[in-house]
Amino acid sequence: MRHRSSHYPPDQDEVQFNLQTLKSLVPYLLEYRLRIALALGCLVAAKLASVGMPFILKHIVDALDSSQGAAMALPLGLLLAYGSVRFANVLFGEIRDTIFGRVTERAMRRIGLTVFRHLHALELDFHLNRSTGGLSRDIERGVSGISFLMRFMVFNIVPTLFEIALVVGLLLANYSAWFALITLLAVVLYVAYSVVATDWRTGYVRAANKADSESNSRAVDSLLNYETVKYFTNERYEAERYDEDLASWEQARRKNRLTLFALNGGQALIIALAMTAMMVLAGRNVVAGTMTLGDFVLINAFMMQLFMPLNFLGFVYREMKGSLANIERMFALLRRAPAVRDAADARPLQVGTGSIEFRDVCFGYGPERRILDHLSFQVRPRQKVAVVGASGSGKSTLVKLLFRFYDVDGGAVLIDGQDIRGLTQDSLRRAIGIVPQDTVLFNASIYDNIRYGRIDATPEAVQEAIRLAHLDDFIARLPDGHHTLVGERGLKLSGGEKQRVAIARTILKRPPILVFDEATSSLDSRSERSILQAIREVSRGQTSLVIAHRLSTVVDADHILVLQDGRLVEQGSHRQLLEQNGTYAHLWRIQQQQRDAAGREPQAASET
Repeated sequence: MRHRSSHYPPDQDEVQFNLQTLKSLVPYLLEYRLRIALALGCLVAAKLASVGMPFILKHIVDALDSSQGAAMALPLGLLLAYGSVRFANVLFGEIRDTIFGRVTERAMRRIGLTVFRHLHALELDFHLNRSTGGLSRDIERGVSGISFLMRFMVFNIVPTLFEIALVVGLLLANYSAWFALITLLAVVLYVAYSVVATDWRTGYVRAANKADSESNSRAVDSLLNYETVKYFTNERYEAERYDEDLASWEQARRKNRLTLFALNGGQALIIALAMTAMMVLAGRNVVAGTMTLGDFVLINAFMMQLFMPLNFLGFVYREMKGSLANIERMFALLRRAPAVRDAADARPLQVGTGSIEFRDVCFGYGPERRILDHLSFQVRPRQKVAVVGASGSGKSTLVKLLFRFYDVDGGAVLIDGQDIRGLTQDSLRRAIGIVPQDTVLFNASIYDNIRYGRIDATPEAVQEAIRLAHLDDFIARLPDGHHTLVGERGLKLSGGEKQRVAIARTILKRPPILVFDEATSSLDSRSERSILQAIREVSRGQTSLVIAHRLSTVVDADHILVLQDGRLVEQGSHRQLLEQNGTYAHLWRIQQQQRDAAGREPQAASET
């Protein structure tokens, strides 16, 4: 028996960047090869213009330093050339960013869609264990990190390294080797210090991100359960827990800020020492007459021009480390294989008569929690079969296995004789309609929530589903009619109203197999009778599986199965089971006593 205890997400401290992350980005870049080539061409042109500016500036200074009045025409031409080159540098940079922007935006769109689809492909167990707030924040940071990584790695790190190599080569060719040596040494020291210091503080960055995700998860979880917080007057408790998470975030951010100060201070010291050494050496050469004043200005311009992006490179590297951690976290999610997957030769479900069979099924949510134990039963074509039993007997687990949210540990589930493990999940779930016990609606209108059962349905079909679910009187009383918004998770509707919306949605789907998992658990007796009548009308001539705790709702079932501790202990019609005077008869007497004592039908209990 498999152990289903995997949780998402892993601690960010455990996430290690590797080349696989960058390789994962390559397919998203190759869609626009021509754009990337044009952008790189503009990058080279911009850097050549940038390196050319100090040389033009040198000649301008040397010309102005001359006392020959006739030479004044030369600086004017150089000044015009200087302005043109500077404009070209900015223009090529803007063109580069504009061309590459489409590549970045499309990659973000593709990856965002891939993650969204992958999340829907993951098994139910993953979604039961996930933290919605933290997961959404991780995905948001991952997609944003891709944008940052692609833009700055391609257009800052690569061009800066290209410019460094070009400047060192020009200094070596035109001036003393000491200039090139000081520049190269400063760059090496700067990069080495940035790498070591950034790696040292990466742990603090990850801790801050983790604290941020946890505080966001706490806030989202509390707000989603707003009513529960109010019921138990735990606003102060929730605020204190949230403040604890914010305090952890504050401490992590403080450490992050202090380490950033150490990093920036060290980088500034290296730049200052290198600039001072270069200026002292150039100044001595000017005094000695081996260099002109224009050469001095050229050296100064080169150093400022070189160290400005190099200083920015430190910021880029720091952010890239954080972005890579965020991207790796998102791609780790993409690398997670769904526990329930279509077989390589999976085929669509061919629905015939709509029979269902559980054949010697064994299942558990873990080795320590066995739910179904060699369970076998059949739901014959167009038959209404009810499954009853005490809470924890495994009734609702049957629904999860039928929809293949989990695979059985032993035995098989078959529809019309076809093992559902050999079918495509899409075709399987299209053939089954369900009215769940816990109905959660989208934050949209009543109409849109019903139409979700069949998104291409006509307005007439939606109205017919509304009528059959006995929602028309309720909707007619609403000021906005079926355009009324239901609120997040349907909180603006009562439990009974939400279940009737769910029933209408399933009616609209019109599947050959119907499943009702405590479909009337939130309804009063009057509403229940009308809904049960609607269910009888809709399910007539269709295969129906009804999960029930309230036995009075299934007395008309063709066949009733009684579960106890994951085993089938009794089966038969309502009358036959009462005559057996066993588990079913005992449950029936208890619920009748409860109804007589309360003067109403016994309320449904929560299901396993």
